[in-house]
Amino acid sequence: MAEARKPESAGDPSVNLRELFAALETPLLHYAIHLVQKHDVAQDVVQEAFLRLHERLDSVREPKAWLYRTVHNLAMTHHRKNKKVIALDFEDANGFPEPSDVEALPDEQLVRMEAVGMAMLCLDRLKESARELVHLKFMENLSYKEIAERTGLTVGNVGYKLHHAIKFLAKELKKEGIL
Repeated sequence: MAEARKPESAGDPSVNLRELFAALETPLLHYAIHLVQKHDVAQDVVQEAFLRLHERLDSVREPKAWLYRTVHNLAMTHHRKNKKVIALDFEDANGFPEPSDVEALPDEQLVRMEAVGMAMLCLDRLKESARELVHLKFMENLSYKEIAERTGLTVGNVGYKLHHAIKFLAKELKKEGIL
């Protein structure tokens, strides 16, 4: 009896890597952009993560979670090496609105900008890991399960950490008079 042949791509790690790249490049890039705030740096981070995966593809059991964790770690390494303040579009580097912008804005917009700025300051007071969870939940609208898959945390741990992050943010926003 003739032995059934496997397709040539079966067991070929390069095919698996191509499939992973096709499926995950864009979401990983969005995630990296959120973490590093610069598109070109985010592209480098994602490329480096895939290169590292290629080197150890046979030993990685959960490539999707591994890639997200690696992107996170590479982004944090980038932050440690390049500690810089990221200014909002409507602000100059020292964090204050330009005088010409203030004069041109109606009072409502100015109050809203101030509230957004204060909310961002409160977000910055969170630990990086908590800030990442808040972003994934509220900016990317991911479920706890999806967040758990990306971060390597359990679903229960995601819920616990998000609960405490939101509680902390509410307390900080109340202190600042936003809530």
